[in-house]
Amino acid sequence: MLTDSLKQGIRQAYKAIGENLTNFNPRKQQTFLIAEIAKTLAGEYSKERKIITIEAGTGTGKSLAYSLGAIPLALAKDKKVCISTATVALQEQLVDKDLPFLKSHAGLDFTFTLAKGRQRYVCRQKLTQAISHNSDSPQAGFTFAEKPKASDIRTLNAMHKALTDGSWLGDIDSWQETLPLSVWQQVQSDKHSCLKSMADHSHCPFHKARETMEQANVLVVNHSLLLADLELGGGRILSPPDETFYIIDEAHHLPKVTRDFSSASITVKGAIEWLTKCRETGDKMSALIKSQRAISPALKLSDDIQDILTEMQHVLSFINSNAIGYFPSKESDYATTANTFLTKTNKEEEIYRFEDGIIPKELKNWAEEIKELSKKSLSHLNKLYSALVESVKDGDTQMYLAEPLLAEAGFMLQRLENFQALWQMYAKTDSDKGAPMARWLEKSPTKQGEYILSASPIEVGFTLENMLWSQCEGAVLCSATLMALNSFDHFRFQAGLRDDDGSQYQQVNSPFDYQNNAKLLIANMDNEPNNKDFTDELIEKIPHYLKQGDASLVLFSSYWQMNKVAEAIRETHQLDIVAQGEHSRQHIIEAHKKRCDKNKTSIIFGTQSFSEGLDLPGKYLTNLIITKLPFSVPTSPVEQAQAEYVTAKGGNPFMTLSVPDTSKKLVQACGRLLRNELDEGVITLMDKRVVTKRYGKQLLSSLPPFKQVIE
Repeated sequence: MLTDSLKQGIRQAYKAIGENLTNFNPRKQQTFLIAEIAKTLAGEYSKERKIITIEAGTGTGKSLAYSLGAIPLALAKDKKVCISTATVALQEQLVDKDLPFLKSHAGLDFTFTLAKGRQRYVCRQKLTQAISHNSDSPQAGFTFAEKPKASDIRTLNAMHKALTDGSWLGDIDSWQETLPLSVWQQVQSDKHSCLKSMADHSHCPFHKARETMEQANVLVVNHSLLLADLELGGGRILSPPDETFYIIDEAHHLPKVTRDFSSASITVKGAIEWLTKCRETGDKMSALIKSQRAISPALKLSDDIQDILTEMQHVLSFINSNAIGYFPSKESDYATTANTFLTKTNKEEEIYRFEDGIIPKELKNWAEEIKELSKKSLSHLNKLYSALVESVKDGDTQMYLAEPLLAEAGFMLQRLENFQALWQMYAKTDSDKGAPMARWLEKSPTKQGEYILSASPIEVGFTLENMLWSQCEGAVLCSATLMALNSFDHFRFQAGLRDDDGSQYQQVNSPFDYQNNAKLLIANMDNEPNNKDFTDELIEKIPHYLKQGDASLVLFSSYWQMNKVAEAIRETHQLDIVAQGEHSRQHIIEAHKKRCDKNKTSIIFGTQSFSEGLDLPGKYLTNLIITKLPFSVPTSPVEQAQAEYVTAKGGNPFMTLSVPDTSKKLVQACGRLLRNELDEGVITLMDKRVVTKRYGKQLLSSLPPFKQVIE
């Protein structure tokens, strides 16, 4: 429960913030949010389920609200606050602006830090090894897959000098130049070869950062790092879930990030190649360890990997013998051909999905065998790895000899973990009570004769429930777009939440005056987007709507259509248009703002990615044109498998999946126009389906209350 002193402390903090913010006006939406978040996390609604999901419209000040609602309570209860975001921009805003301001002016004594994954940091030992030999030495650049360039060696030397003299903290984000991926991958920290227990690793940047994380009251992370910690059981990278209040900002991204994080892929021939090398790695480790205990795991590793290679050859032969692209009828014998199971996902790409997640009997049998063998191989290699680490600690093996083998073994362990995860998903028998796994096969677009096997869960709600919601002390999920068609149901299902267990849900409207500050114009269009003449009609009519404002953003559904329209309008009307892809996103935004500052007309053409996270306040955007409702065709194997599952359960994938998803995307796109309370402008929607289709009224009613005009 919230004590009176804690309530008073939160009120005083909010008052102090207002006294130090220029033009601050207390917002009832913001104070309501602070109270609801604090009461939920304090267990006033439910002592078992301290979870609240909030859709907070633009301008409600949600970052200040969740900070003041959670941090004072966490300090009082000796808990941590973990703020997870989907974008770097929001992380930077929190760490560089919001949290420092709160700490300085709210009278709250707390510490905070940006927590990053291990691979964002350099390994001091690897970096030292990489620059310790001159280029003529036979060991020079021994950590590299191929001999490094002279420029790479200069970069490594500069990195080592900066790390040694303290001018660089050792993370890739603070290095002044863009580092080549080939260079960074060889010196980055990883969980297998960078161990704090070894003296040479105790001062590595990652371990220093971990110490800062352990001492901080507030951690700022991204969704991927959060999931990485939860997959390990929680508390391995970040604070333990039962000691943490989680703030999931930009929460609408969480289900997809979770699904992507839970998927796995392997290349068939590529796996055969590195598995062969893995046996050699085990033999070299055994030879270096001066102990009898290394002999048994090395021999077992060699035997088990040989068995895996035999099974993988069966898999490769099976794929090669079934002509991908030619499909017999569904009535063919399921046990004898893969083609009866496979459906091509689209015309352009060589991707084939196993229908209903069902794979041929032979492939299932091999998957079960490979899953068990790879699990045992992981155990053997881990034993060898631990034995080599102990041998170094005991002084029986010199570090300079062990280091490259530990790095090599660490690389193999990571690959084996992914390999085992893939075959576990192929071997799994799907439950009749839940959605099946999405499983698919594709021809490599770059390597002749290579195939890629992939698998992913379709629904991840149960994963989030098991790893996070049922384990955490409390959670706040927030975003400007969580509801679809005026309901939390779609997001609740995706995120594994319920409405009958004490969890709270709140929609807080924006304080903006939508009726007077913005107009939503439904353009009078002759063609629907699926008509072949639609693009020509866009070319004809967009110039007219561009006259509605000096700062315009035009959003398209595809690069092809955007480029064709841009080219035609430039040629016919001599308009100065900057299209997405012609320059970096940052360059386009900066150039746009400079033109607006000089009172010049500026026009940006962009696709779906420009409809989210683009902040152009005031005069920088007064005219937003949306050419088409943001329906996305389910082209990925996972999306198609999900639609197939909904159909199998008697549902309508279009109404169940596509329309709610489009509703959220349309709200996001319209949210580009008004960013501050005094902003004004017009939104033009050039898709007549919002007035001709039965779902159109639902989509329009889910938008903010703009003044709507139908031409």
